[in-house]
Amino acid sequence: MEKDEKQSLLDRRYLRMAMIWSENSYCVRRKVGALIVKDKMIISDGFNGTPSGFPNLCESADGVTFPYVLHAEANAITKVARSNNSSEGSTLYVTASPCMECSKLIIQAGIRRVVFSELYRITDGLDLLKKAGVETVHLPLD
Repeated sequence: MEKDEKQSLLDRRYLRMAMIWSENSYCVRRKVGALIVKDKMIISDGFNGTPSGFPNLCESADGVTFPYVLHAEANAITKVARSNNSSEGSTLYVTASPCMECSKLIIQAGIRRVVFSELYRITDGLDLLKKAGVETVHLPLD
């Protein structure tokens, strides 16, 4: 098996795992999961949801997402920051392409590669990642 083929196989596996992890989200409108992988080890995970100590309720009765809800990428990055691991040179697997705010965190965390399955309608986050030299891979899951 060639190196590119093996990487593609790993990318699909980790992305499916991120999809499964998204099922932990209490959000109704969109469930997003993220994994940070370094040296073929998962060093962090996250899903979109409320900060610690807040009720697990992401949207108002009108279906509007509360402004304090954290994105899956932000949860994974802050979780790795609290550990003894470093995300420098790692890959982020996320079920939806990152927004602008998460892209800033990704760059600052030293993540070198982002693999995502769903292209979000606003692409400014991806544009920023590309400008910063972060490799982005759109890999739709069937």
